[in-house]
Order: sequence, then structure tokens, then C-alpha cells
Amino acid sequence: MDISIVIPVKNGGEKFKKCLAMIKNQKTSLTYEVICVDSGSKDDSIAVIKEYGYTLYEIPAAEFGHGKTRNFGASKGSGQFIVFITQDAIPAHENWLENLVRPMYLDKDIVGGFGAHYPDFENCNVFEIRNITECFRQFGDQTNIISLDDQSAFLKNDAYRGYISFFSDNNSCVRKSIFEIYPYDDVNFAEDQIWMRKMMEKGYKKVFCYDAPVIHSHNYPLKEYFTRCYDEYKGLYNIQQYRIARSVPELLKEYLKICWYELNYVRHSELSISEKIKNIIYMFIRNYFKFKAGYLGGKYHLLDEDKQIKLDRKFSQQFKQRNS
Repeated sequence: MDISIVIPVKNGGEKFKKCLAMIKNQKTSLTYEVICVDSGSKDDSIAVIKEYGYTLYEIPAAEFGHGKTRNFGASKGSGQFIVFITQDAIPAHENWLENLVRPMYLDKDIVGGFGAHYPDFENCNVFEIRNITECFRQFGDQTNIISLDDQSAFLKNDAYRGYISFFSDNNSCVRKSIFEIYPYDDVNFAEDQIWMRKMMEKGYKKVFCYDAPVIHSHNYPLKEYFTRCYDEYKGLYNIQQYRIARSVPELLKEYLKICWYELNYVRHSELSISEKIKNIIYMFIRNYFKFKAGYLGGKYHLLDEDKQIKLDRKFSQQFKQRNS
């Protein structure tokens, strides 16, 4: 077997059905299997998996973890490569799998490959569209092998460290022989980027698979956006020791800075006047949620265990997922 595709699942809904349909219709000479690990779906996800005849493992919701659940799924596969995709990421075309895995053969030191995300333009706000586009634009417009070539910049420069550490198991491939030795950490968020940072520090390489995109974006209600930002900035600190701000005055300064940037972005967009006004109001509120959540997540490590537990119970999307 060449490839084992691993998909964590919980209440996958219509996007999951589209994901599986696109996986089934892939054109590739590589052999592949599909392994789904369900952590307590209450919709028809399990029936859909069985309908496709894919391998299904069921675990309790309390046992779910972004790192350990993917490790579990990968351990059940027989492929030379493990492809990770999420239930809400839809391969953009029928050559997605071929284009995601073939670049792994270019260099034996490539430990992981990742493809771009395309926003779902009908169900994504203008700020997420811009963020997703800019995130993947930095990796170029062709297949690109990346290694850690500047140790000094890696230690001192947040942007370069982020570039080197970036990895997204919404749409990725890893070399199983290496992944078995160095699996994901059992963490609640950013397991993919924590892993890639360690691999790059060990001298391995990654590859940006330009022609292997998925359609994957979100337009979360603000309350859910807050909980995801909280988890995200907890994870970013674990990867890069990055904090959105280290004091309330700095927090306010950064909040106003990003609001000014996004205000100009909307002003110069092709939206109608009414749409611009609506998005500007939304932007101020959205950034308030982001910066407040980011500040709490970034200083999480400074708190004692009791306070950490209280924050997680109140704000962590991952905590709720494991306990529902």
C-alpha cells in the first residue's frame, strides 16, 4: 500500500460527505486506503463511512486528542505515506492525492508535505479569505522544498520561525517510517506545527505541494471564533513562545494596529458601501474577540494549574469537544 488516508471524524455533516466523494474519485496510480477515526458522531457520519466501505474505528469523545487520535489512525495504516485530511476539507480536484504525495519522492529527507487551502467564497468572510490567501502565497507558486537554512533567523525572527514551522494536517502527507519514530505530541492544538518545528530542527525538509489544494475555510460565529482563538494562541506559545501581547497597553496598541490595517483593506475593496460598513463593524468586534482570546491563551502558561483548568472549561473549544 502506498498511502493511508487518515480522517478524524465527529459529526462531519455535508462537507464530510463531499470530502469522501472527492477522495473516492481521485485519479492516481498510487494505491490508497481510507481510515476514519470517529469520536462520538451523533449524525449519519458512521453510516456514510460504512457506505463507502472505508475502515472505521470508534473511540469515546473523552479519548479524542488532535495529536493522539491522528497517531492512532496512522498506526492502523499500511501505507508508505500517511495523508492527513480533516472532515471539512474538500479536495479541490481529482489529482489532489497524486499531487500531494508525488513530491515526497523528490528527496528522501522530506518528512512532510502540505497543500494550500482555498477559501469557500460563498461561506467565508472577507478577512478569512485574505488571511488564507496570504498564508499560502508565502510558499510560492510551484512545488517548493523547504529546509531550515538560517539558524540565527530561526531563533530571532518570528516570521521566519513561523514559515519554517508551518504545517497543516488539514491537508498534509507524512513519511510513515519517520512518523513512527517521531509521532505527534499529545496536545490539544497545533500538533502539526509543533511536530514540523521539531522535524526541521532535526535537519529534515518539508515540501509545499502547490498543485494539491483543498477547499477549507471557516466563518465561525463570534463566540466559537473566540474559543478557537484561545486554543490557537495557547498552541502558538507552545510552538514559538509567541504571545499576541505581553501587557494590556501593548494589547490595545496591537488591536488598533490590525484594525487600521483591515479598515484600509475594506476601504479599498470592491464591496458596496453598505457591505463595507457592515464588514467594518464586524471587523472591530471580531478583532476584539481575537485579541482578548489571544491574550488569555498567550499567558496561559503563566497561570497555576487550577486557573488553567478554569480557563479551559470556560473558553477552550478543544476541552468542550473532548467532553461532549
